[in-house]
Amino acid sequence: MILRKNICFGWLLLLLLVSGIRVASAQELNKAYKKSFKVRVSNPVNLQREDVMVFLGEAELKRKHPDFNPDAFVVFAGEKEVPSQYNRHDVYNKGVVLVLDKMAPKAVQVLTVRYNENGVSKRAYPKRTQAELSHKMGGAFKDRKYIGGAFANVDSLRVPAEHTDHSFYIRYEGPGWESDKVGYRFYLDWRNATDVFGKKTPDMVLQQVGQDGFDSYHNMQPWGMDVLKVGKTLGVGTLALFDAGKAIRVDKTDSLRSSVKENGAVYSSILTDYYGWEVAGQKLDIHAQLSIHGGSRLTHYQVDVDGGQPQNLSTGLIKDSKAKLFTSKGDEMEWGYIATYGAQSLNNDNLGIAVLFRPNDLIGIDQDELSHVVKLKPVNNKVEYYFLAAWELEPQGIKTEEQFLSYLKKTAQELAKPVQVKF
Repeated sequence: MILRKNICFGWLLLLLLVSGIRVASAQELNKAYKKSFKVRVSNPVNLQREDVMVFLGEAELKRKHPDFNPDAFVVFAGEKEVPSQYNRHDVYNKGVVLVLDKMAPKAVQVLTVRYNENGVSKRAYPKRTQAELSHKMGGAFKDRKYIGGAFANVDSLRVPAEHTDHSFYIRYEGPGWESDKVGYRFYLDWRNATDVFGKKTPDMVLQQVGQDGFDSYHNMQPWGMDVLKVGKTLGVGTLALFDAGKAIRVDKTDSLRSSVKENGAVYSSILTDYYGWEVAGQKLDIHAQLSIHGGSRLTHYQVDVDGGQPQNLSTGLIKDSKAKLFTSKGDEMEWGYIATYGAQSLNNDNLGIAVLFRPNDLIGIDQDELSHVVKLKPVNNKVEYYFLAAWELEPQGIKTEEQFLSYLKKTAQELAKPVQVKF
């Protein structure tokens, strides 16, 4: 009887929230989620932080609060409810993820996590991130082109052997992910390069992209457009290996599988498995996760390698004569980066792109004919980095080189000194 009451109350709260009839008050939520614990979040740097992601790991949650229920919880900062979600499938961030609006320099904030150990009572929040993968169903391949059918979203796709670039099979040619700031996609074929969707709205837009014509996003749409010319370059943040003076993308593989791991209100992620990458005399399996959180332009790229020990894993940026290059090797106070800024968007307006990396991982900054390259050293066959894009037509967007470099430096400092979380 108690369990049934908890379930019914939880569904009633959700119905009220989604229907817009009335949002439950803090007092009502306190009654619905009777158990609680505190979490202390501190900002170690003398910088104002905005849209701060906080992560409460599943293992620590289970150890400290074994009856915590991921299906019935809510987070408060004082009396204010903080949007949050529980990641069940993410490879690296399994547990509670939330985003604080801001943290003052050197500030400490105490959060209250309330939960009901029984029942289901999930909260619904405005969607600030999205991840999706959509391909055609109901048709068939003919001469490596997909004829007929209609697009449908899927959680996972093992790429058919017949698929190649411009097969008209995968909507906008690969998985997409976005925040309320910017969108990205990568080509789920031999190119495996990352592209940028500039957004003129904070709303989620990927569900619209490529629905009104396979590549209509190359022209300005009400939501924005594809703003980066990738071609044979590294685009922004594309994974590669630098060998014999050239950045080699993950092009020759036995098979590919990509999966949407999280598609949440405040955090989304995509995992791609590249089996049998033939490169520099080795055959490697690559497991790569891309993630983004609300309010951020940053994509976090985390990579595991099986089957060999590559001398480097590299990434970088497209070379464009209309953009200026900036580099920093970083130090103990900030991550290193390579970045370009200038009128390099496909709309001929200002676009800044960057890759940020941990200084200790840096082998060197290099280049080939098409791209600026960062060579990174895998540690225990793992590597991670971040990449970003900032388009001047974003709402309240970065419009000058000075603004972009200021934003980039602040971001590099924040990565070096992440917020600290203590139960």
